[in-house]
Amino acid sequence: MKRLILSLLCAATVLGAQAQWRRNMTPADTLKSIERLADGSTAFRIYAPKAESVALGGDLGGLRAQFQKDDVGIWTAIVPKVNTDAYRYHFIVDGVRVIDPRYRFFSEITPVATITNGEDVFWAERDVPHGPVAQISYKSKVTGTTRSMRVWTPAGKAAQGPLPVLYLIHGAGDNDASWTSIGRAGFILDNLYAEGKIAPMIVVMPHGGMDTEKFVDELVGTIMPRVAEQYNIKKGAANTALAGLSMGGLETLNTFMAHPDLFGYINVMSSGWFRSNETDRQAKTERLRQIAPTLKKTVRLLRFTMGGQEDFAYASCQQTLKCFDEAGIKYEYSETPGGHSWHVWHYDLRDFAPRLFK
Repeated sequence: MKRLILSLLCAATVLGAQAQWRRNMTPADTLKSIERLADGSTAFRIYAPKAESVALGGDLGGLRAQFQKDDVGIWTAIVPKVNTDAYRYHFIVDGVRVIDPRYRFFSEITPVATITNGEDVFWAERDVPHGPVAQISYKSKVTGTTRSMRVWTPAGKAAQGPLPVLYLIHGAGDNDASWTSIGRAGFILDNLYAEGKIAPMIVVMPHGGMDTEKFVDELVGTIMPRVAEQYNIKKGAANTALAGLSMGGLETLNTFMAHPDLFGYINVMSSGWFRSNETDRQAKTERLRQIAPTLKKTVRLLRFTMGGQEDFAYASCQQTLKCFDEAGIKYEYSETPGGHSWHVWHYDLRDFAPRLFK
């Protein structure tokens, strides 16, 4: 029975977990589902290669859009005139109502099944004071576009600060809403704080969906200054933590490698550098040797966590740890059975947060 429950808990995230590093790309990945065209018409698109029919519903259903499917499975309808306004819409695929999978906030409306065997699990929504989770929009200096992040603050007067900050990054295929939805971060932090197990802190969950190298500038050059502008924070490495899973783990590695003086607490979850050639490995090891004195002064906790050998990032992580060993940099390493899944990352956050800012 317990195995069945664990399987059901993970079912909602299996596809996302497998997608964190090496998901097969499809035409849907670059699809613009709604596009205003130069001639004033509007295109509506959805990738549905096996569908027999597609229609448009919602406030736009009266447009009677005629969809045609191309050779790769993208259905498109060109509507000559859509008046300027905001509209609710959905697609009807073979008679079934379908929410646009390319909608910017799609992951926020994806149902999450929380199934237990009656246990009072640590990630459950308990009857405790709940800290607010804010959605903050900001102008990215890297992309030139408006992006968003989620920010959890503790319940009560402690939220007024000044407070230390944990930057917590999701994996590939997810966005800034993922840690507070399937990641259960808000409930995990609420419960830990209510039990007196974590220090009052701000937890920033940015949108990490970009090139992992460019994200370094996004975090340090745009996100961190924006957080300091809006919140009353404590500054310095002793008051700043960084953690990320899978792709977010790569972004965590890249960020503290480039800025070894900024973070006092680091957790790389289910991640590591992809196995590369010897030249690249030596270059990373040499960089670690260069920053080792700084890390020794600033980092109070450097932690690598994995979902056991069934975690498909396992080999990359082990190769990464060898670089740290050769550079003489100390770290902690632990495994939680469960593979490359949110089941593991729930525990990672639960175990990491109480060790911060003490």
